[in-house]
Amino acid sequence: MRKRSKRYRASAGKCGQDKVVELKEAIRILKSMEGTRFDETVEISMKLGIDPKQTDQLVRGSIALPKGIGKQKKVIVFAEGAQAEEAIQAGAIEAGGPDLAKKIEGGWFDFDVAIAVPSAMRFVGKLGKLLGPKGKMPSPKAGTVTENISHAVSEFTAGKIEFRNDSGGNIHGPMGKKSFSPEDLELNIEAFIDRIRSLKPAAAKGNYIQNISLSTSMGPGIPVQVPV
Repeated sequence: MRKRSKRYRASAGKCGQDKVVELKEAIRILKSMEGTRFDETVEISMKLGIDPKQTDQLVRGSIALPKGIGKQKKVIVFAEGAQAEEAIQAGAIEAGGPDLAKKIEGGWFDFDVAIAVPSAMRFVGKLGKLLGPKGKMPSPKAGTVTENISHAVSEFTAGKIEFRNDSGGNIHGPMGKKSFSPEDLELNIEAFIDRIRSLKPAAAKGNYIQNISLSTSMGPGIPVQVPV
């Protein structure tokens, strides 16, 4: 059995893992927990009532949280010519066509988000087996395949996040930093929950958002009441 640290055990005692609390209380508990030497990320986990084996029940998308996530992201763009120049001016760390694809095939993954213009998908498609498992494959549904390069680069660099359900029907995402004010964390979390609720697949039956949990990077989960 994995041995938990004294700090973790003390935090777990505060949250009472069998007790479901309202969002405001969950944030209060989370911020009262003993911290680490770094500013931990606040993370949300949501269990959805979907069948992840059915393609018409998958939940995937992106959102620019109202208060950001407290971190700038490294963005690359698959584009050529003037569009590549536009991407660099907007804040992308790399932009290119076949040359950029070749660099990734060689094992370079030092970026957080990959964006592509539709015409560039002809040489991005072959990277699916490399970028897909890392959650970095450009997708129209996630807003990372677009002609509006400047807008997309600006949003994702500032912290726009992508999400998709895992094989167990769960959704995870960063909601900001522990140092954020309670009000800012609440705004981000409510916006994320609303976004997930808006994406309920028509084929999903019964209770859609089954449970929600908040935690810090190194802390225990706090069960949160699902907003009505």
